[in-house]
Amino acid sequence: MSTWVEHFREFSKIMKHEEMREFVHSLDISELLDQWRVLSEEEADTVFKNLPITKKRDLIVELPDAEQERIIRSLSAQNKKELFKEMEPDDLVDIVQTVSHEVRNAVWESLSDDAKKETLFLLRFEEDDAAGLMTPRYLAIRASITVQQAIHFIRNNCDKVEYLYNIYVLDDLQRLIGIVSIKDILAAKDGTIISDIMDRNFTSVREDTDQEEVAKILEANDLISVPVVDQNNLLLGDITFDDVMDVIREEQTEDIYKMGALSGAADDYTEISIWGMVKKRVPWLILLLLVGTITTNVLKHYEHIILGAAFLFIFMPVITETGGNTGSQASTLMIRGLATGDIHFREIWSIVLKELFIGLIMGIITGIVLILRSILLPPGLTLPQSLAIGASLIFVVVISNLIGTLAPLTIHKLGYDPAAMSGPLMATIIDVAGLSIYFETARFFLKL
Repeated sequence: MSTWVEHFREFSKIMKHEEMREFVHSLDISELLDQWRVLSEEEADTVFKNLPITKKRDLIVELPDAEQERIIRSLSAQNKKELFKEMEPDDLVDIVQTVSHEVRNAVWESLSDDAKKETLFLLRFEEDDAAGLMTPRYLAIRASITVQQAIHFIRNNCDKVEYLYNIYVLDDLQRLIGIVSIKDILAAKDGTIISDIMDRNFTSVREDTDQEEVAKILEANDLISVPVVDQNNLLLGDITFDDVMDVIREEQTEDIYKMGALSGAADDYTEISIWGMVKKRVPWLILLLLVGTITTNVLKHYEHIILGAAFLFIFMPVITETGGNTGSQASTLMIRGLATGDIHFREIWSIVLKELFIGLIMGIITGIVLILRSILLPPGLTLPQSLAIGASLIFVVVISNLIGTLAPLTIHKLGYDPAAMSGPLMATIIDVAGLSIYFETARFFLKL
């Protein structure tokens, strides 16, 4: 199936201006984003300049930072003004914070006075806090007005906001005292007073609430939007679900980076240079290399046991890999539970007890499998030798499962990101513990 890019390249030279605009207008944002990176700069500029202004606005906020800057550079002063006039304040601030100093000045000069005020207001807040996600454009009314007056106000001002889900109710000091949905307003009679239908038991977030916590609050309460207030309950802005979706994607990417022993921010792969990717990966590799050398000290310590029972060396990878996999499974469950709020540190003892029994059952099952395998298949060990290996695997699985359970919970309690404790680092720690248990168990059973 041919893509729109192939069609564009085949017919762009013979298309008239109106035909080009009609073709580009027919493309949706997902189609544009899916194929955007295969376009040359000239092709990308042609497509972008022929898009309707609303699609320009929606497209540019989704493009990589470098591409955003390049497109802004290519626009005329008038086109910049038209584009930035359509953009939401929170999206505009994101662009201002990522582009170079030169382009930032060009963006600033293209803004209206109102847009500059909104941008300066949002730039006061930390990017990763609730206030850094919010838009200062919302609709607010007084509790004393009627439904008919509220509907008239909404009709006259709905074009000033990006999404319209809830109307906020403020007192004379601009403090948030209630929320009323559009549905409730439309369902009420014209003469009904807003204070009679507004929800006084609403959910809000403070301006300094972490963005990940905001995402959890929206998800836990099934909210489409949430108001942002300061310490005095003054309404500052509104966070909608589309902003939170970006946060969830960003946080998940960062967790995956950490679980794979990658440092730095969660950048788009295509934006990172070769040296930039090396800097993300090599620090952890060096750390894991140094931690991994502890394994050589363990092997040196038990050298006499290995020399006295060479078969132990053959099954060593099986022990370490099974222990590592067990720990990774446990840590993944804990990290996921902590992220969703299903697991809390106060439940640590019940969790440990549960995982102790789980580890014991898994250890017995895998231990029996290893005993049968070592007897029935090469190298065909004796029963005492097989029992020694099987018993050691049971202990390794139990201990690895407890390490995988306790490490994320403890790290989270200390205020750090538990994702950094999983993956390669967890496997390295479990390797060291697993080998020690393996050789000590073999020494006890085989009297070495």
